[in-house]
Amino acid sequence: MTLFLGLAMVFGLVFGGFMLSGGKMDIVLHALPYEGMMIGGAAIGALIISNSISVIKKAAGGVGKVIKGPKWKGQDYSDLLSLMYELTRIYKAKGILALDDHIENPDNSEIFNRYPKIKKDHFAIDLIRDSFRMLSLQYDDKYGTEDIINRKIKKHHHEALEPAHAIQSMADGLPAIGIVAAVLGVIKTMSSIDQPPEVLGKMIGGALVGTFLGVFLAYCIVQPISGRLTQIEDEDGAFYHVIRDIFVAMVDGNPPNICVEIGRGNIPTRMQPDFYEVEAAQRELPAA
Repeated sequence: MTLFLGLAMVFGLVFGGFMLSGGKMDIVLHALPYEGMMIGGAAIGALIISNSISVIKKAAGGVGKVIKGPKWKGQDYSDLLSLMYELTRIYKAKGILALDDHIENPDNSEIFNRYPKIKKDHFAIDLIRDSFRMLSLQYDDKYGTEDIINRKIKKHHHEALEPAHAIQSMADGLPAIGIVAAVLGVIKTMSSIDQPPEVLGKMIGGALVGTFLGVFLAYCIVQPISGRLTQIEDEDGAFYHVIRDIFVAMVDGNPPNICVEIGRGNIPTRMQPDFYEVEAAQRELPAA
């Protein structure tokens, strides 16, 4: 929603100010299709050259992410705390073998099925499953466990940011591509130097549209999309840090409610559930 609000302000105020100051849109509109074809084609072509097909697809999907906003909402964090509470409670009460069916077959687990949105996130489920698998292999060093989980999260986050970096590279190149289009416009103008001044003026104005368009697209549209996409990926990444914190606290020997409270403390503030809300949700869960 903020994307469309921002675009409306950018276009309305930039072009509105131009026209209110006496500027005429006819030259801009005449040159826009040709300059846009050159600048847009070159920018997209450079994006294709410098990235793999998977990154290009993710970059296109990144615009959708900017429109939708972060994946994880406040309720999802509350669900995550409840899920991890159930798992840690069973582990503390009955041991790792009691979790075997849940960890190895999450699709048939009544615990995981209570949280369908989390279950659909393959990385979150794999992170939980692999962490408990380490326990089943007798790996229970809290520092080593935290380091291993951090490495997995860092790898996932690095891959998640690839589309934002690709879009940012496009934004960095757009001003220079706009200059290329403008230079071509000047070359075209110089080949018509015998034309009257009013014709040359329009041709030079059309050439300058290329410089304007490159800078305008870079700093008013593409770069803000890249920046917002980076924010969203950073915000969504906090979800996996909560899993890590709860699991490490469990390995360290803390009771389930303390583990969950440690995880709750690291949830982004605007989505952090209240202590009493978490406590009430825990009381409503089925017995272990």
